[in-house]
Amino acid sequence: MVQLVLDPKSLEFLFDKQKESLKLLESLFNVDIYVRGHQLQLEGAADDTAVVRGILEDFARLYADGVVPDRDMVRRAFREIAENTALSLNDFFQSSRVIQAGHRKICPKSRNQSAYVEEIFRQDLVFAIGPAGTGKTFLAVAAAVNLLLDKRVARIILTRPAVEAGEKLGFLPGDMQEKVNPYLRPLYDALYHMLDYERVQKLLEREVIEIAPLAFMRGRTLSDSFIILDEAQNTTPEQMKMFLTRIGINSKVVVTGDITQVDLPNGKISGLIQAREILRDIEGIRFCYFDERDVVRHSLVQLIISAYARYGGQAAPPPARREEPPGDAAGAAGDGTPR
Repeated sequence: MVQLVLDPKSLEFLFDKQKESLKLLESLFNVDIYVRGHQLQLEGAADDTAVVRGILEDFARLYADGVVPDRDMVRRAFREIAENTALSLNDFFQSSRVIQAGHRKICPKSRNQSAYVEEIFRQDLVFAIGPAGTGKTFLAVAAAVNLLLDKRVARIILTRPAVEAGEKLGFLPGDMQEKVNPYLRPLYDALYHMLDYERVQKLLEREVIEIAPLAFMRGRTLSDSFIILDEAQNTTPEQMKMFLTRIGINSKVVVTGDITQVDLPNGKISGLIQAREILRDIEGIRFCYFDERDVVRHSLVQLIISAYARYGGQAAPPPARREEPPGDAAGAAGDGTPR
């Protein structure tokens, strides 16, 4: 049996009315936790109670230092520590950078997301590879809005390949812009989450923010810009090379994609998969990887991704080179919800 005393405010945050965090700790580590006032009593195997005690003490210290993460992130941290007890809460929260994006504060919700955000601010070219719902695009847009409003870039350029995934563009109603808008809708959605509708429209009208199909990038030089290529698994090698060679002075580029969901015709190589092999050893380029544990949509999405991976006879694709999470970043917290 282990006993410890925690600050009442951290206890109140950690153990909400439904005691969901408490119940999760008990189920993950096979430990019984009894709360009597400010005192906690842990009962279970010595190794398990030691890990849970460390989690609770780390949380109390972080809370006392002003780090107040949201409950979803706390529970994600519990699950990852249960899989790897060498981790601690400090690995999740002390390096979490909060992004002020317009009227929203966006906080990474996993270690991989935190590492990804740090690399975006640190490097000029970052590739983000992983399944849907892991915050790849949303966090990149948040960083772009942050740098634009801080006047560190002059414009934001958001682009996607308009791949005919089962539907023919020619048969869709409207002019070319109306035909490709459905492909670009997720980028608009991310912007509207951070900036009000009128402000987004003004920035679009002034071309401070540009949202366009990848084909529109050909022949341009993109300087003083934050450029995001989304759904990059659907680029051809030629398109990827064309896009990457558009990068101009004082520009920052993020390329996102899910290499398990390539919509190119059979026999076509994905430009993202090829770029991973060609560029992985170049200094100044970073590859960040996500898996089902980083999914911040409905909890069923994690299970669906895992089930499809098992059905296909393979786990989530391993990184070509394992990137270490960045070390020094200010610990903070926010209320945003990466998607």
